[in-house]
Amino acid sequence: MKYIFFFNAIVLTFLMAFMPEDPFTVNGKVTDTNGNVIAYVGIAEKGTGNITQTDNNGAFTITVKKENAVLIFSYVGYETQEVKVAGKSNLNIIMVPAIRKLEEVVVIGYGTQKKKDIIGAAQEYKASAVLQGKANGVYVRRAPAPASRMYDKAEYNLYDQEDEGYNTEDYNGITENRFLTVKDNPLSTFSIDVDAASYSNIRRFLNNGQLPPAGAVRIEEMINYFHYDYAQPKDDKPFAIHTEIAESPWNAAHRLVLVSLQGKKIPTENIPASNLTFLIDVSGSMQDENKLPLVKQSMKLLVDQMREQDKVAIVVYAGNAGLVLPPTSGANKQTIKDAIEKLEAGGSTAGGEGIMLAYKVAGENFIKGGNNRVVLCSDGDFNVGMSSDAEMEKLIEQKKKMGIFLTVLGYGMGNYKDNKMQILADKGNGNHAYIDNMSEAKKVLVSEFGGTMFTIAKDVKLQVEFNPSKVQAYRLIGYENRMLNKEDFNNDKKDAGEMGSGHTVTALYEVIPVGVKSDFVEKVDALKYQKNSGDINNHSPELMTVKFRYKNPDADVSKLIEHAVSDEHIALRNTSDNFRFAAAVAQFGMLLRDSEFKRNASFNNTLSLASSALGSDEEGYRKEFVQLVQKAGGLAKKISKHKRDDIAGRE
Repeated sequence: MKYIFFFNAIVLTFLMAFMPEDPFTVNGKVTDTNGNVIAYVGIAEKGTGNITQTDNNGAFTITVKKENAVLIFSYVGYETQEVKVAGKSNLNIIMVPAIRKLEEVVVIGYGTQKKKDIIGAAQEYKASAVLQGKANGVYVRRAPAPASRMYDKAEYNLYDQEDEGYNTEDYNGITENRFLTVKDNPLSTFSIDVDAASYSNIRRFLNNGQLPPAGAVRIEEMINYFHYDYAQPKDDKPFAIHTEIAESPWNAAHRLVLVSLQGKKIPTENIPASNLTFLIDVSGSMQDENKLPLVKQSMKLLVDQMREQDKVAIVVYAGNAGLVLPPTSGANKQTIKDAIEKLEAGGSTAGGEGIMLAYKVAGENFIKGGNNRVVLCSDGDFNVGMSSDAEMEKLIEQKKKMGIFLTVLGYGMGNYKDNKMQILADKGNGNHAYIDNMSEAKKVLVSEFGGTMFTIAKDVKLQVEFNPSKVQAYRLIGYENRMLNKEDFNNDKKDAGEMGSGHTVTALYEVIPVGVKSDFVEKVDALKYQKNSGDINNHSPELMTVKFRYKNPDADVSKLIEHAVSDEHIALRNTSDNFRFAAAVAQFGMLLRDSEFKRNASFNNTLSLASSALGSDEEGYRKEFVQLVQKAGGLAKKISKHKRDDIAGRE
């Protein structure tokens, strides 16, 4: 009997050891070292795909598999923490800023080196009088600006992304739109842009304690990052046009005109079947935590949105390209997630070969009338194989004509190729987002899934005709890389941007009314062989007419919508939250660029304007914007002080 008792005890112990533990719920709050709550901190249960994030009040709730689980807390600009639950149902986490020891780094141009390696070089800079200043133990020298930084006016560059090696991030230069007289240029024509990569990239810089390079500041993408409360289109129309006019916040003598498009929101269940091919960069440059590991977490979020009728394939590329998951139904989510989880980084980057294979897989599984798309996840650092931009652009344009679009998701820092990612997305009738944390991944791949993944219109163009009896000159704020010739508007062969389900597009024009004296209006000599037209309709109440041209995703012929705008402006304080917030974002972009048109713009003015237009802000993105403006203002003051101290030292 005694033996039976011991045998049963052993069996019971054995069974209990292998019994699954009950799920355990953990609540808590995340704050910084000053006690301020931090919203949208990423929280993951280690070794699982279980993730969540803090809300606007810094609070969180997560149900883990067992009481001794480990939670990982991560947020850009703060040290990542691993915390053992240890049976505690409530955790209060204090995030510590990720502060680099700047006194150990000498910043030269756009990269960094360890101080011990270049002490002699620093002494040489001081002796040759090219040293511009010293900040917190860091010698900062102004290097000749490369083409990708042509718009950067800052004398002090704190762009020191990494402590080892050189920063090789690439950004195309931006030549800011100038004021044009209506007499000589009555038409303004541009392609829409629903990309939002610039804003999340700027956020990454500011959260790391740096002002972004000017080439990274695309104001139209900053504005279009946010949700706006525009009315949905009526009847069967795919779009609604909205306009609003008030005085400019940074120049009271000028007016600001908001022009917006609201795309029809299609319920996810009504979106046609999707044929998605994930093209994932697993090269050695993707090893960092904010690259491939974040890609894997992002893709799992996207998989959760898949339906049974959707198909997912995975192509990877490093030294070679390969198919790691054949087209698989969205019903088999665990199979897809298992394939994602097995991905590891290593090797060089044959991006061109990977793109070719991804398009081949997408073409072989093409769904007629469906959503056929390649989703590229990379830092854009293509350096081996078919890496010619022209070759890849040609391939992507060909596949676009066949109905296979491209979504580009950028990751990482230090070697991020923003310019290349922009080109690929534009040529593929796709969109470009920059994923800097899990909160952004959720925004792009969950909250905005329909807009990111399903196109409702392609080759979308806007053309505005200004009334010369009302408007003396105008300037489109942003969209510098999207400008079109006036003839391109009616040319259906001319490529333009795409618009997704529920997407909004917002554009701002700064307008100089007739009769207002301005230094921005440049005079041109009278023509010798042509007479100036005196045919001006002085009786029209219209300020301008907005024309909008688009194609259905499977069509080759465009459709036209027109909208006349009356000259009815109101006081800035009486405008909608949409108007004031968009104006605040535009002003912020002008300050980051150090725009020659910023006039009375300031960080304080931007804060006041944005704070008055937070609206419902359910996701907290507008409140986060206010925090970023505060950070940028502090950094700008710091740089200004260093500049003043340096000048005083030289005198």
